[in-house]
Amino acid sequence: MGPTDAAIRPAGSARPLAWLRANFFGSIPSSLMSLALLAALAATLPDLVRWALVDSVWRTADPAVCRTAGGACWAVIGEKYRVMLFGTYPFDQHWRGYAMMAIVLTLVGVSTVRRLWSGALLIAWGVGLSAAMVLQFGGFAGLARVPTSLWGGLPLTLAIFLGTVLGGFPLAVLLALGRQSRLPVVRALSIGFIETVRGVPLVNILFVAALLFPLFMPAGVNFDKLLRAQVGMLIFFAAYTAESVRGGLQAVPHSQYEAADSLGVSYWERTLKIVLPQALRIAIPAVVNDVIRAFKNTSVLVIIGLLDLLGGTMAALEDPRWTRFYVEAYLFVAALYFLFCFSLSQYSQKLETEMKTGRNY
Repeated sequence: MGPTDAAIRPAGSARPLAWLRANFFGSIPSSLMSLALLAALAATLPDLVRWALVDSVWRTADPAVCRTAGGACWAVIGEKYRVMLFGTYPFDQHWRGYAMMAIVLTLVGVSTVRRLWSGALLIAWGVGLSAAMVLQFGGFAGLARVPTSLWGGLPLTLAIFLGTVLGGFPLAVLLALGRQSRLPVVRALSIGFIETVRGVPLVNILFVAALLFPLFMPAGVNFDKLLRAQVGMLIFFAAYTAESVRGGLQAVPHSQYEAADSLGVSYWERTLKIVLPQALRIAIPAVVNDVIRAFKNTSVLVIIGLLDLLGGTMAALEDPRWTRFYVEAYLFVAALYFLFCFSLSQYSQKLETEMKTGRNY
């Protein structure tokens, strides 16, 4: 008997077809939807390519060139990127924003390598964030003082995001532990805080922090608007992340608690060394989802007058010569948001695999 087709065909050649069949043509409804999407792509893709690439303008200082080209005007990014990335921060001091972002992104990149997790990394974070804030504030080592009212763009987005996560996560863990506490007062306060914050939209919290809170302060007492917004973002993140951590705590088998009690360890030693590490490992997917949401939520700051990355883009488009090319500008901002969120999602999957999240006990 001669060789079969399966034996003749290379083993790897069937894998793409099998993947397509399983993901796009596994059933009649799925096949119909896939065919409809293919038809839509066939109808729109040529025009999209022509607009985005063939007829586009990549570099020019004259908007009239873009208007006559008929395609995308990517030149708006080259002309307005500094306003988009730094908002109203003094133009001649933009190098400080670049340095601040380089420090933060370097710290984030180094932190993705598990073998580098140590006390030295914590010290590096402390020194790096201190240097980044000194660069942004100024007033030190000959740097001009820049008030927070002039901060904007991507440095502001990163500053608010890092403050939200680094400050909100410890609070979230405490709230999750408090919600499971045997002390009625602690449990009631934790539940009240979590449910109250989760029941209010983030926009309302920011409005209270930015507009109403100063009205309740004594005359002459005022807190920085950026600080008030930071606190609002922080407590919102903490309330939602507390529920993610609580889910991880509930997933830890009760036998782990019993084993710790049999060894006679204290509550805090049991929590910090036995229960919490397992709970956080289990909660990685949910917590990363909260972190991604926190990054995207920074775009809401524009509502209270803080020019984050989205606000800086809106400010750049106030130039009447370039206003009509808002689609290209917003696509650029969307690409930055997607790049960050997608990278974080991919790292989360890698971390889950390394830490064997969800294993059976």
